[in-house]
Amino acid sequence: MTRLRFGIFLAPFHPAGENPTSALQRDLQLVEHLDVLGYDEAWIGEHHSAGSEIIASPEIFIAAAAERTRRIRLGTGVTSLSYHNPLWVAERMVLLDHLTRGRVMLGVGPGSLPTDSAMIGLNPTDTRELLDENLEIVMRLLRGDEPVTATTRTHRLIDARLHLRPYSDPLFDVAVAAVASPTGPRLAGRHGVGLLSIGATLTQAGFDALAHHWDVVQERAVAHQRGVDRASWRLVGLMHVAETREQAYREVEHGIEQWFRYFQKVAAFPQMAVEGGDVREMIEFINEAGIGAIGTPDDAAAQVQRLVDQSGGFGAMLLLAHEWADPQATRRSYELIAQHVMPRFQGHAQPTLDAKARATQTRSGHAEQQLAAVAHMTEKYEKERGA
Repeated sequence: MTRLRFGIFLAPFHPAGENPTSALQRDLQLVEHLDVLGYDEAWIGEHHSAGSEIIASPEIFIAAAAERTRRIRLGTGVTSLSYHNPLWVAERMVLLDHLTRGRVMLGVGPGSLPTDSAMIGLNPTDTRELLDENLEIVMRLLRGDEPVTATTRTHRLIDARLHLRPYSDPLFDVAVAAVASPTGPRLAGRHGVGLLSIGATLTQAGFDALAHHWDVVQERAVAHQRGVDRASWRLVGLMHVAETREQAYREVEHGIEQWFRYFQKVAAFPQMAVEGGDVREMIEFINEAGIGAIGTPDDAAAQVQRLVDQSGGFGAMLLLAHEWADPQATRRSYELIAQHVMPRFQGHAQPTLDAKARATQTRSGHAEQQLAAVAHMTEKYEKERGA
């Protein structure tokens, strides 16, 4: 991999009880900020319960964000495909592909919150089975022109087909979410699409299994005669950085406890199990368990390198967006990562360091020549005056 892309995975996470209108505006402003900073991707979640992850339609959010940005690519992170008619999912994404002129990406998953699926009479086993069926239908619609007739537990299609072809040639990026089960890697390989490893850095077991995730993708791709590329593999991780570790620790006191308590007490999502009784224990859990980095840009770069080494290489590092710190410190964290971390993995840091080293090595000789040149021209001028 020659250039590692960087982006965010925006669930989003906001404290229940605060103004949702202003929270959504902060989310849009964050995507605008990342666009200016040169981040490559932003993936937007879909959730319908529990009071914290308040974007119900990533497609609508993407349409709004696309009008405020110029180059950042925008993905559904993820569309809970099991909840929807697969025909309409494909239709909406093709529409967004045209509206964004090829900046859209489709991420799919079964849906993470059981409190979402319960409201439409589905349990987590149902949603995983439906993901398999619905993704098959979506990919047939997106990749071909033949009509699709199919019956699932929730929907029936009769001679279904798209009336627009994608703007992207031949197709926008498609990726399957993976947290704990082999469902994501298996489907990614089967369909020859990307993988979104959301839970890869949240536990030591997930970290250890990183290379195995891609082995599953490749094995299934070979079995189904599909091509896969590590550039389409995205890892999601946790970070907050400041100029010093002490400052970073102080800044996350603003909201890290609320974030931990959401997963410990509210969201019935045990794959995102996090440990810590107080703020100090929470910071230590992030840093010492190796699941993320709260500290300096050097700490963040070291974490990215660990993931590269453990996985064997991947295409994009997505930062799980959160509000551990206040909005100003959060924006500054993204700035520091863009300024000091991204260049190390995108081929931009080393050339300038090499140029600095070359100039340093030859400085004395060049400085002497500069002084000699000044003395020469001074002497020449004095001679002209005398004449």
